[in-house]
Amino acid sequence: MSQTNEVELADKLHDAYIRLKNEIGKKIIGQNDTIDQLLISIFSQGHALLIGVPGLAKTLLIQTLSEVLDLNFNRIQFTPDLMPSDILGAEMLDNERNFKFIKGPIFANIVLADEINRTPPKTQAALLEAMQEKGVTIAGKHYKLDLPFFVLATQNPIEQEGTYPLPEAQLDRFMFNIFLDYPSLEEEKQIVNLTTTDKSPIINKVLSKEEIIAFQHLVRKVPVTDNVVSYAVNLVHKLRPNTELSSELTNEYIEWGAGPRGSQTLILAAKCHAILKGKYSPDIEDVQAIAVPALRHRLVRNFKAEAKGYSVDRLVREQL
Repeated sequence: MSQTNEVELADKLHDAYIRLKNEIGKKIIGQNDTIDQLLISIFSQGHALLIGVPGLAKTLLIQTLSEVLDLNFNRIQFTPDLMPSDILGAEMLDNERNFKFIKGPIFANIVLADEINRTPPKTQAALLEAMQEKGVTIAGKHYKLDLPFFVLATQNPIEQEGTYPLPEAQLDRFMFNIFLDYPSLEEEKQIVNLTTTDKSPIINKVLSKEEIIAFQHLVRKVPVTDNVVSYAVNLVHKLRPNTELSSELTNEYIEWGAGPRGSQTLILAAKCHAILKGKYSPDIEDVQAIAVPALRHRLVRNFKAEAKGYSVDRLVREQL
């Protein structure tokens, strides 16, 4: 693809982003940063974890996203008795006594893993191969998933009884850890007005599978200057304890830092953020804009940080 065509495609992605925001805004009031981060995840071939108290429209947001994108959508309600085969599928005997593979709900373009921390680690781990390799292995056979493929998972931060915290290896597979906050006073008035009538807004489809895949390839082709790459990698090293770049705050309050996937995420997400905002190459401000959701789930605080009330978000922002 020539440079001219790539610029045209970048302009198309910027226009599509504006149309997507307008369509999603018919059902979702506010949550601008959350929607931006979800779209960046999708166009960067990543997955996202949404954390918020009940009633903040986490599930509705993901369902609305699947409506505006012409993609197959499956919802999996994670429960303590959910088994890996309930997600991936299983081999069954057909009428002629032959084994036939019955696909599970993971075989969709957008998979909503609702309350992912309510199921045991054995079942959580069933998602690992799908998220990383875009495929699953059942009874020794490998099955490719349809592209594009995204896992959008939700968690409730309040109820921790009967839950299973996601292991670090699983958290690291998510591009973003997105916190949903309460709506403002005006936004909540709009939400109440929108949701207490018999009318349901009509959502129009904006992008096809083929267009999404083309935009994903475009994001990876976006040029990045050396100083932006250096800034992103230096930031990750500053937040990694006991390295030559680690700060005093890091050494004092962080137990484990982010691995190389953290640096990769910062650059990929910054590329996409730049295109969505109408630029053709990311700068340091684009890295800063996505640093907190890209890194907050990759850092582990020590006991001292928890005792003093130092949040991971605060530690990242102070390094910015």
